[in-house]
Amino acid sequence: MFDGYDSCSEDTSSSSSSEESEEEVAPLPSNLPIIKNNGQVYTYPDGKSGMATCEMCGMVGVQDAFYSKTKRFCSVSCSRSYSSNSKKASILARLQGKPPTKKAKVLQKQPLVAKLAAYAQYQATLQNQAKTKAAVSMEGFSWGNYINSNSFIAAPVTCFKHAPMGTCWGDISENVRVEVPNTDCSLPTKVFWIAGIVKLAGYNALLRYEGFENDSGLDFWCNICGSDIHPVGWCAASGKPLVPPRTIQHKYTNWKAFLVKRLTGAKTLPPDFSQKVSESMQYPFKPCMRVEVVDKRHLCRTRVAVVESVIGGRLRLVYEESEDRTDDFWCHMHSPLIHHIGWSRSIGHRFKRSDITKKQDGHFDTPPHLFAKVKEVDQSGEWFKEGMKLEAIDPLNLSTICVATIRKVLADGFLMIGIDGSEAADGSDWFCYHATSPSIFPVGFCEINMIELTPPRGYTKLPFKWFDYLRETGSIAAPVKLFNKDVPNHGFRVGMKLEAVDLMEPRLICVATVTRIIHRLLRIHFDGWEEEYDQWVDCESPDLYPVGWCQLTGYQLQPPASQSSRENQSASSKQKKKAKSQQYKGHKKMTTLQLKEELLDGEDYNFLQGASDQESNGSANFYIKQEP
Repeated sequence: MFDGYDSCSEDTSSSSSSEESEEEVAPLPSNLPIIKNNGQVYTYPDGKSGMATCEMCGMVGVQDAFYSKTKRFCSVSCSRSYSSNSKKASILARLQGKPPTKKAKVLQKQPLVAKLAAYAQYQATLQNQAKTKAAVSMEGFSWGNYINSNSFIAAPVTCFKHAPMGTCWGDISENVRVEVPNTDCSLPTKVFWIAGIVKLAGYNALLRYEGFENDSGLDFWCNICGSDIHPVGWCAASGKPLVPPRTIQHKYTNWKAFLVKRLTGAKTLPPDFSQKVSESMQYPFKPCMRVEVVDKRHLCRTRVAVVESVIGGRLRLVYEESEDRTDDFWCHMHSPLIHHIGWSRSIGHRFKRSDITKKQDGHFDTPPHLFAKVKEVDQSGEWFKEGMKLEAIDPLNLSTICVATIRKVLADGFLMIGIDGSEAADGSDWFCYHATSPSIFPVGFCEINMIELTPPRGYTKLPFKWFDYLRETGSIAAPVKLFNKDVPNHGFRVGMKLEAVDLMEPRLICVATVTRIIHRLLRIHFDGWEEEYDQWVDCESPDLYPVGWCQLTGYQLQPPASQSSRENQSASSKQKKKAKSQQYKGHKKMTTLQLKEELLDGEDYNFLQGASDQESNGSANFYIKQEP
C-alpha cells in the first residue's frame, strides 16, 4: 500500500386567461368602465370613484379588487416588490434607464401610457441581453470559508437520492483517509500525500495532511468526488509518488513507518469510488429529446419542448415554437412538471398545440419510461371530487400555503387545483398536482402544525376559520384519508445548509438553509434574502442538492446576497428573482400590452375524459401536532 512513498464549481407577467377562452366581452354602457384585472372583468357604477392605480406596476382597476388593506397594489407580488424604498427606487430607475437612487419618485406619478411604454422597452432590452446575461458573480464566495466562519452544518449527501452518489455514499465520514495532491511542495512534478477528513459538508470535505496532528494551518477544502481524490493505495497502484508536505518533512525520519502506524485500521474510499461517481453522473436524457412541460406563462396547460442541454440531471428545455431558442425552462429530469409526449391527452389535461406540424430533424420523443413514476391510485371508490376544499402550496408564491379548491378531476390521479380568491374566471391559472403530491394537504393541516394559512384574497372574516368558511361557501373538505401521509426518514435537520433551486427563477441555484421541518415538508430560506422569499419544498424534491453539487457538475452557484446587493438591486439574474418578475407569478397582473400579446397567441386544446367520483367528507386530524 505504501510502496508509492518517496522521500524526495422573463417574461415577468403572464396573462391570467388562456387563448381559447380569451373572448371579447360584450360591450357595456359607456358610463361603465371595463378593466381587465386578474383575468376577470370588473365594472363600477361610477367612472371616477372606487378606482385605484397600483403603485408598483401602474395597473388601473377597481379598488375593492386590489390587494392589501390600503388597496394600493393589484397583487401580492406588487406589494412585495414595493416593500422597500431601495427596491422601488431601483425598479423605477431601470424603467427610466437611469442609475438607481434612494430619492427615486413613486411609480404612480408616471402616466400609465408612459409606464407601459417604458415597461415594453425594458422587456425588449431583457430579451436582447438574454444570451449574454450573467449570473451573480461567485468571486469571493467559498463554501468552506462560509461554513467554517459560521460553524454551519450541511445536509449529508444521503438526503438527496436523486443526486450523484446519493444512494451509494456509504460510510464516508470524518477520519476517512484519502490520497490527494500535495500542494506544500516545491517539486516540479505533481506529487501526492495522505490526508484525513476533518469535516464533511455535502460533497465537500475539510482535509488535513497526515503528520499535522492538531495543526490546522494547512487544512483545505475540496470536493470529495473530484478527480484528484483517491483511496489510499492508489498511488502505489498507479506509480505516483507519496511525498510529505515540506512544512513537516523534518518531523520524522521514517515516514513509511509513520504511515503504517497511522493508517492501520483506518478507513478509506472504496477502490471503485471514482467509477461510481462517474456512473452516477450519467443521465438518460439527451439533447433533442421532446417532452411535454408546463407552460410557464399558463400553468393550466402543457407545451412541447426540446431538451437543449443536460447539466447534472437538470434540463434546459426550449419550447418548440421558440425560433431564437431563448424561450426556455429549467427543471430536473425527475421533476413532476415534465411528461412524455401524449401525456396531456391521456389524462385530459390542457395542452397547447404547437404551430410546428412535424418534428424537426434530429428531434425525437423521449421514451416514457425515463420519466418519474407517480404512485398508482384507485379512483373507483371514495375519491376527490370537484369543489372539495383543501390546503395547497401556491406554485405562484411558494412561501405560502393557501385555501384551495379542486376544480377538475383528471385521469390517473391528477387534479386541477385553484387558489381561492385569486382565480381567473376561465380557470387559466389552475395548476396540476397529483393526488399523492406532498404539496397538497387536508383542511386543518396548517393549524395543526402552526403554519400560517393564507386565506382567500378579499376574505374579511379574520382570523380565518375553516368551519365558518365551509359553511359560508357550502363546500366540503376533501377526505383526509385520500392525502399522502408517508413521511420518509429524510435526514434533514433545521439549520442544515444546501444548494437549492429558486423555483421562481428555476435556472438559478442558490446557497440555502433549512429553517423549518414539518414532517416531509421543508422550509427553504435563501441566504442573504428576506424570509418572504422562502419556499416550501418536499424533502424528496429534485430541486435540492448537497453542498458542492454545483462545483461537481459545473453549474453556476448563486452566493448569499450581501446587504449592498440587496439595496442596489443590481441588474443580475438574482435581482430579477427578488423583484418577483418571474413567469410563475405573472398572471396576477396583466398590462394592456400583455393582453394584446395573449390575444395573438396560439391555440389551446383541452382533452376530455370521464370521471365518476363519489362525494365524501373528511374531518379527521392529519398527522400529529408538531412544534415549529
